[in-house]
Amino acid sequence: MTQITFKVQAFWDKDAEVWVATSEDVPGLATEASSMEILTQKLRVMIPELIVINGIIASDYVGSITFELISHRQELIQVA
Repeated sequence: MTQITFKVQAFWDKDAEVWVATSEDVPGLATEASSMEILTQKLRVMIPELIVINGIIASDYVGSITFELISHRQELIQVA
């Protein structure tokens, strides 16, 4: 089987103070977490579940998958 890399985008929601992750490669993926580490832990569980539910891989698949987490955070810094 060819290795597929699932791309996940994450951005910092400054109002909610959480990282928000979505993906065009993983239908139904939408989650948030207070840190990038917690977000990554959630994605390790959610991505395999969602790609099985969406029929991207078979439910009896044994092996590994890869995901690429692309993040963006922008901040305004006041200079005295």
